[in-house]
Amino acid sequence: MANRIEILKRIEQWLQPGDFQDYCPNGLQVEGKPEINTVVSGVTASKALIEAAITANADMILVHHGYFWKGEDQRIQGMKRERLKQLLDNDINLVAYHLPLDDHPEYGNNRQLADVLGIKNPRPLGSLVWEGELEEVMSPEQFGLHLARHLHREPLRVGEGPGLIKRVGWCTGAAQGFIDIALEAGLDAYISGEISEPTTHAARECGIHYYAAGHHATERYGVQALGRALAEEFGVSHKFIDCDNPV
Repeated sequence: MANRIEILKRIEQWLQPGDFQDYCPNGLQVEGKPEINTVVSGVTASKALIEAAITANADMILVHHGYFWKGEDQRIQGMKRERLKQLLDNDINLVAYHLPLDDHPEYGNNRQLADVLGIKNPRPLGSLVWEGELEEVMSPEQFGLHLARHLHREPLRVGEGPGLIKRVGWCTGAAQGFIDIALEAGLDAYISGEISEPTTHAARECGIHYYAAGHHATERYGVQALGRALAEEFGVSHKFIDCDNPV
């Protein structure tokens, strides 16, 4: 069992959330019990994840997508009320880290995705985008199958890039707008979670393969790495619960 304050202090030391201008508060979002024995991690603090965490007797839920986003309705009603009620009724802490968990060089979504996909020499390129090289060159079709095999989700591929892919860039989640950074770097392919209407034209007209591999699918790994680190540091139990999301 570990103290919540000590856990949060350690995460702050690791992720340095104060360095980011984010769209939501990072850290403790809903306060629960002070002593932590079991941490459940997941991508999004949905009702399904909360219910699974209750079943697992969790004291803390660690997520990438939490609550209180800028511009959202501040009223506590409907879906938001039900989620908060479940957390408060069961005295569960909700802890969320958004951009700091995307960018971290060890626990971050981008770094972890590189490991999952076997991308060599992963390194930041700029504005949360990372770059690296495939161990072996692949055709666009082969790389699409590679993504599907490792992420358990068939990606959407658009664009007209080179016949073989070696240098790739990526940014997990809703990062399709960063395709310009990949283009400027002269990469063969760019991966993000989501796609928008302009992305198709940019990929087709500027000579790059673009893969929309799933927002949820690309962001499953940072919270798992952070949860494992907490388990090792504090001796708490950690369990990742994957509430599937096709987006």
